[in-house]
Amino acid sequence: MLLLNFSPFPILKSERLHFRKLTDHDAPEILELRGNPETMKFIPRPLVTDIEGALAHIKMINDKIDENLDINWAVTEKGSDKCIGIMGFYRTQPEHYRTELGYMIHTEYWGKGYVTEAVNTLLDFAFNTLNFHSIEAVIDSRHTASERVLQKNGFEKEAHFKENFYYNNEFTDTVIYSLLKRNFRI
Repeated sequence: MLLLNFSPFPILKSERLHFRKLTDHDAPEILELRGNPETMKFIPRPLVTDIEGALAHIKMINDKIDENLDINWAVTEKGSDKCIGIMGFYRTQPEHYRTELGYMIHTEYWGKGYVTEAVNTLLDFAFNTLNFHSIEAVIDSRHTASERVLQKNGFEKEAHFKENFYYNNEFTDTVIYSLLKRNFRI
């Protein structure tokens, strides 16, 4: 079984981005991110509606890090401490050396290649430091931008489930992409 230890918290860097631990100071940005219907369009979760909800989300993420279960980072542009997104791994299955990748970024940063760059950085860490064997991403089939990010990073489509998820009075399709460590290219 894979043994995970996120202490000390791993700070990561890419060409244009910095990855750090979320703090309560990030609550306004988390409220803006998780409370925006546009960024949450393909994420079947209730909108965060107040600072208390944002703080609870940060606490949930950091509790899982402290328990060595899952890990997510606040993503910032280099030279700035402002959180522009949240990215990381959850629903980790250490017994199978597998985890699920998740990412979201504020709308003003869409289309800049930041998510593709960040995903590549996180994959390198997951495969080459944490020693995961495989990583999956589960997306709404209508989320073509997310699909492109995954394809650019070498993920392959494994499954397309028809109307298997019900949220907000709507059935939606779920698509699962995955990447094996041996197929990862930096």
